[in-house]
Amino acid sequence: MSLDTHAKLLTLLAMSAENEVVEFKEAKNGYDFTKLGKYFSALCNEANLKHHPSAWLVFGVNDQRQVVGSNFRLARKDLDSLKEEIANKTTNRITFIEIHEVAHAQGRVLLLEIPAAPKGLPVAYDGHYYGRDGEALSPLNLEEIERIRAQSTVEDWSAVVVPNASLVDLDEEALVVARRNFKSKFPDKAAEVDGWDDLTFLNKAKLTIKGRITRTALLLLGREEAEHFLLPAEAKIRWLLKDHLGNDRDYALFGMPLLLAVDKVYAKIRNLKYRYIREGTLFPDEIDQYAPYSIREALNNCIAHQDYTLAGRINVIEREESLSFTNKGSFVPGDVRRVVMEDAPEEHYRNRFLATAMFNLKMVDTAGGGIRKLFLFQRQRFFPMPDYDLSGNRVQLTLTGKVLDMDYARMLASDGALALQDIMALDKVQKRLALTADEEKLLKAKTLIEGRKPNFFIAKSLAQQTGQKARYSKNRAFDKQYYLDLICKAVKEHGSLARKDIDELLWNKLPDWMDERQRKIKVGNLIAELRRHQKIVNQGSDTKPSWALVTNHPV
Repeated sequence: MSLDTHAKLLTLLAMSAENEVVEFKEAKNGYDFTKLGKYFSALCNEANLKHHPSAWLVFGVNDQRQVVGSNFRLARKDLDSLKEEIANKTTNRITFIEIHEVAHAQGRVLLLEIPAAPKGLPVAYDGHYYGRDGEALSPLNLEEIERIRAQSTVEDWSAVVVPNASLVDLDEEALVVARRNFKSKFPDKAAEVDGWDDLTFLNKAKLTIKGRITRTALLLLGREEAEHFLLPAEAKIRWLLKDHLGNDRDYALFGMPLLLAVDKVYAKIRNLKYRYIREGTLFPDEIDQYAPYSIREALNNCIAHQDYTLAGRINVIEREESLSFTNKGSFVPGDVRRVVMEDAPEEHYRNRFLATAMFNLKMVDTAGGGIRKLFLFQRQRFFPMPDYDLSGNRVQLTLTGKVLDMDYARMLASDGALALQDIMALDKVQKRLALTADEEKLLKAKTLIEGRKPNFFIAKSLAQQTGQKARYSKNRAFDKQYYLDLICKAVKEHGSLARKDIDELLWNKLPDWMDERQRKIKVGNLIAELRRHQKIVNQGSDTKPSWALVTNHPV
């Protein structure tokens, strides 16, 4: 605890009242997480509007600014995990700058330091914007939302005119394809388009501005030798093929014009046939690993949303059973699940000019729904849901091109009542990924899962419907007494057992969800319980135990 932090607490306590960027809470023994998230959003947005670099949520102080002490998350690791928990619910994963612990004479105080919302980007918690009316928490009103959005003075990189570029720097084949795509997108203008010269067409398609070549025009239609106009940005897509061991087997690099590069990358991807085990008429004999739409949508999204100021390449990594697409820059909508479930067009684009041009050339769908379609195409195939990794200031989308679990796929095929949000949550159970509190609540309310956090598994009712009875039983542990009796009977039969013998005895009888470490801990706890109740005794050493029954102990 630094002197600066203690001084900051004293400054806050000396305030005459709370304001829009400071909130005091007693939080003596805990605090509701949802309320905390709402206050985070509110204080974040108010700090932006009031031109403060940060805001403060203070635990352990009452409304009269008297220190009363707080027992909120006493363990430091629990405090640190709060950062990730909040990030999982906020726009662009914005979270606390720091959580400071102050040992005050009247008790422990927490100073939760909250950053101001970035210029032009109000911060939401769980999809909703919050603000403050004086000391009261309230939804952020429309005027305030627009005021924050209007702050954005960051120019649209893709709309900048390139002074020395001209029509001769554009690729003739790309221009032909662009015209064809534009006519396909707007068939009512097809006859009119044929009468336009190149500059008129480029203006109408919103690739140029008053006949001047933009970065967008060069990205999509520029000759490869014109890439110097965009430096230090890299207008390149790298395709990389890896084998089952992760070794690089082949690669190719594609540059401008990106309108044509998309087809070249698509031609490189093998997209093999995936063969189902035919059962009645439920599944077809074979199907493409990836829907062609999914490949093109993922790749075009990378082009549209790449942060070209970071001078990185777009990557397409092909493995035997998956495809990964990576572009630089944060995921502007912030929350993939919200985008999928709300199925609405985004209100903010990193490269709005580029996105509009790509829409006009039939490359992307700015009317919304593109990402949702990726999920729906995977669902139709009974394949795992798309995986998004938003870490490291980049977006990585991975499509899996196979059924991970045929019984799980049958469940999706047979139960038409499952909503997409149910399937997305169940998909995480299938992949052994952690569920959010809302997902856990949803699946439990519908009795779709059993088990204890974080080791959930498909519920008994679904297991019986989908042929997973054996798997269900393997996931569900036996009663503890079964394991205790098994150890005692084996010890009696053999006279004594070493730890490795007991491990071997129980290993395959423990639930399938347990990893090696969890199994070792479980066996150790069972041995400790038998020893504590004086049913077995160690006749060996601490390093080489030999467990035997206590004399005359009945089994």
